[in-house]
Amino acid sequence: MYIELLNPKNDYVFKRIFGHRGNEEITKQMLQTIIACQIKDIKLYESKILEKDLLDDKLGIVDIYVKLNENVNVDIEMQVAKESNIEKRMLYYWSKLYTKELKAGEDYSKLHKTIAILMANFKISELKEIPKFCTKWQIKEEEYTSVILTDALEIYIIEIPKIREDKGVARKELKEWLTFLENPEKVEMIGMSTENKEAIIKAKKVLEEISADEHERYLAHLREKYIRDSKSIEKYGYDNGYGNGYDNGLDDGLKQVAKKMLEQKFTMEQIISVTGLTKEEIEKLK
Repeated sequence: MYIELLNPKNDYVFKRIFGHRGNEEITKQMLQTIIACQIKDIKLYESKILEKDLLDDKLGIVDIYVKLNENVNVDIEMQVAKESNIEKRMLYYWSKLYTKELKAGEDYSKLHKTIAILMANFKISELKEIPKFCTKWQIKEEEYTSVILTDALEIYIIEIPKIREDKGVARKELKEWLTFLENPEKVEMIGMSTENKEAIIKAKKVLEEISADEHERYLAHLREKYIRDSKSIEKYGYDNGYGNGYDNGLDDGLKQVAKKMLEQKFTMEQIISVTGLTKEEIEKLK
């Protein structure tokens, strides 16, 4: 019986494939193609995902937290919907992870190298002049760009749509993973390295298993619905003049959005997440 595969770019599905204990070898191989570094040891920090969590993007519960070679922290985020200030959000997540293990009174030498990886299913306007699909960012001196202040910070931004425009052979193995994410039904295995081929086959098997699971499909669709509804509400705000960042009328605009969400039977948690209003403020609008 044919089972339609879930979209691996759905951030919930992505985490189930790459952030689930037991799938370490899959994640390890994909990460090696991104950071171009040999990984000897990998540890996945798995958190239980609840239905209510899938309706609150601010929790960041769909990020994947990994520790490599016992002393390198990695945060991986799959971002489907285009967002403003995405680069600030990345720095925020990086900083939280970087300082997470340092306890009060401990020496700064306890801080470990931290890598943030964003896989974006859209083009980032700030990077429009850069044609390559994978960019690496570090702290460098303005004039002496070959000098890196510290290797403690690394940020990788992967713009998935750009692989369709990149006809070169650079980052071939990473392209194979992105092709899998784009269309897992039609991944071409010919010409792949043994390591990539074996890992992608395992990843597709995991995807097939969760796609056949009724509850997993429900959770994936719940996440898609949240993202779709959030964008619809955001567009409603912009179309009605409430979302362009103007201070005047901003509070009124948020209340109008909340009213619309109440009419459409959104939950209180969803309305709070989208508008930032308090429960008491929303109750007054009923």
